[in-house]
Amino acid sequence: MKFVLGIDGGGTSCRAALATADGAVVGRAKSGAANIRTDLTGARANIVEAARQAFLAAGHDPELIPRTPAILGLAGANVGTYRQQLEAILPFSKSRVETDAEIALEGAVGSGDGAMAILGTGTAYMARKAGKSRAIGGWGFQVGDQGSGARIGRDLLEQTLLAYDGIRPGSPLTEAMLAVFRNNPEDVVEFTTNAKPGDFGGFAPKVFEHAEKGDLVANWILDKAVADVEASLGALDLADDAPLCLLGGLAPLYAPRLSPRYQALLKAPLDDALGGAVQMAVRIFAGKSGAGR
Repeated sequence: MKFVLGIDGGGTSCRAALATADGAVVGRAKSGAANIRTDLTGARANIVEAARQAFLAAGHDPELIPRTPAILGLAGANVGTYRQQLEAILPFSKSRVETDAEIALEGAVGSGDGAMAILGTGTAYMARKAGKSRAIGGWGFQVGDQGSGARIGRDLLEQTLLAYDGIRPGSPLTEAMLAVFRNNPEDVVEFTTNAKPGDFGGFAPKVFEHAEKGDLVANWILDKAVADVEASLGALDLADDAPLCLLGGLAPLYAPRLSPRYQALLKAPLDDALGGAVQMAVRIFAGKSGAGR
């Protein structure tokens, strides 16, 4: 075995890292969304494309893909039989699908105790105590993912329509959002008909930007989101000395908004979720522990 692949796939994008058997990353690439519950076929296509581009970035022939094992940490892998369905149709020599939370925890704290929160298009949490891991959340946009970019974006659209109807006060943020849809609330509704979590999540940065300017609606949405995140962190029952790592695109935006209790626990992650996937691949397929750290 010459190479291993680490794959990190979520509702917005899929990242791949090609590494040598000792964990040295030689090529990285990115493609489209890879949530296997919301779009299994599309996720597979984006996973393969990210792997192909990672080989090209490393200066190696993508024809080596069928000879390369892969660890994949994917949104949607925690429910149903989606992970088994995907493993059956992937082109890698060996495929092991994990949840995005599992590779994120591996990347953040290594093999020791600690906790992490993925704060991106979706949200998921995991803590490890005395070698035992516990996951919270990750149930998907429709019934879970509180505090996620997707839920923030959905809340923004809801508040925009409430403001349009005169039910709730508007703000510069809701006015800007309505302008995106040509000041036509029907266009907002049409957008939601086929929108994926990543489509909703695309509006989340706008909420944080307006909150910094004192926008009342933006801060109302974020106060609710922060409360949801802290409720999940509270359920992890973290020890006072447990390292807590925030991962995902919204992590740096959330960190300064957390209460002092959780800010005191924050530590920089050892690596990101993609790095966690690579290290798992090295350990499982190459039989090496702690490589590349």
